[in-house]
Amino acid sequence: MFIIPMIQFSMKNNFFNNIYNILIAATPKEKFEQFETIYKIFLDNKLTFEPTKTIEVFTQPAFQSFCTIVDSKKVPQRKNLATNEGKAILLHAVAHIEYSAIDLALDACYRFQNMPKEFYIDWMEVAEDEIRHFNMINQQLESYDMKYGDLAVHQGLFDASMKTLELIPRMALIPRYMEANGLDANAMMIQKLKSVPNTKEIIELLNIILEEEVDHVKKGDVWYKYGCSKKENFSCDYFKIVNSVYPNSFKKNKHINIEARKAAGFSDKEIETLLQF
Repeated sequence: MFIIPMIQFSMKNNFFNNIYNILIAATPKEKFEQFETIYKIFLDNKLTFEPTKTIEVFTQPAFQSFCTIVDSKKVPQRKNLATNEGKAILLHAVAHIEYSAIDLALDACYRFQNMPKEFYIDWMEVAEDEIRHFNMINQQLESYDMKYGDLAVHQGLFDASMKTLELIPRMALIPRYMEANGLDANAMMIQKLKSVPNTKEIIELLNIILEEEVDHVKKGDVWYKYGCSKKENFSCDYFKIVNSVYPNSFKKNKHINIEARKAAGFSDKEIETLLQF
């Protein structure tokens, strides 16, 4: 049961307009500087929350200005993690996930207006975390003489966000499906890297991300359940909702990070269902 006072709205220093400007920023530097400025004003309660007249459905991600976008099957594949090239390809892929996740958090703030204040607090916190994750991964990537944008990337996360323009599908698909899958994949990658020489720093970074991503998925779980609680005569079947956007999303023989998923809000029944696919 959610009993949270709604934000009072006025036009001055509009939160949603500022978030929109951060979303469309053409470079990481510009995006991060704008976010730092607005986040401080946000924490000082100096922004207002008048809903915008329109909410834009983006046709391309902002990172298209400095990244080459290709089909997900054509992105560079890491063949040998024991080589510097293999480690760099891995780090670039992680950096891309983190950069995309920044915009996913910000898009939630921009797109879902008239929400309780706690919603915006949560997703601004997530955006701040994702910026920090990106920066620490990109710094490690630069130690291999590469930077984010040097390799081709896909826009799968962006496409998923633009296919889920309502709260319940968005929270189901992005945090509770895609980011939750990351909890599984990250744990597997950490285990794999333990047998690879010279990966201590990468493992430490991935452990930080894994621990903090549990909280991000948990936030998505909270707002997924909030959305469901507000819908009358609506069956919030997580698996049906995800499959309605991406059919056959749940595959057999998949490693499930049970401990992390439980901490993130997945029920025993949901985990049991996942294990049965």
